[in-house]
Amino acid sequence: MASSVVSAMIKGGIAVIDEGNRMSEKSWASLAPLMDNRRYVESIVAGIKIKAHPEFRLCTTMNDDASTFELPEYIHSRLQPQIFIDFPEREEELRILKFNLPFAEEEILDYVVDFLQAAHDADERYSVRDGINIARYALKRLVKSGEKLSTASRSERIAGFMKEAASMILAPSAARYFEEMIDEL
Repeated sequence: MASSVVSAMIKGGIAVIDEGNRMSEKSWASLAPLMDNRRYVESIVAGIKIKAHPEFRLCTTMNDDASTFELPEYIHSRLQPQIFIDFPEREEELRILKFNLPFAEEEILDYVVDFLQAAHDADERYSVRDGINIARYALKRLVKSGEKLSTASRSERIAGFMKEAASMILAPSAARYFEEMIDEL
């Protein structure tokens, strides 16, 4: 039985490594000969060297966040070409949020999009996934509070829950983007 990577190497397929920068340097080192003109992997345990099919390709996705490893330069230089995909525009983020949170009020979705856009402008690496988690947290807090509030009080309560959610899910510093929204209320 061969791994997915070895199977793709033998058949001439494509191996896709999702979130490759979550792999350790040791894991990448074992793939280094595969990504240059040598085009093989070696198993010291089995005592074999497996050559890659000429049509074999290796593709990896990488996220830029605090839970990833720094890629060694010798690996980084072998991963070519590289395509950088930036954050979505405001309208696209709103569509993603509506799709994932069809039960959420427009006000909550607007708060989250405003948060994400402000964070992007400040070069923060918060993603739509982070926004979805913030909205879910805030929605649960809102339902649990169960209070009947006036429209103004409800908006303040929602903004407060959003601030709390950003602080709890991301970092206390993330809450500052919601503080500005609260000040505007």
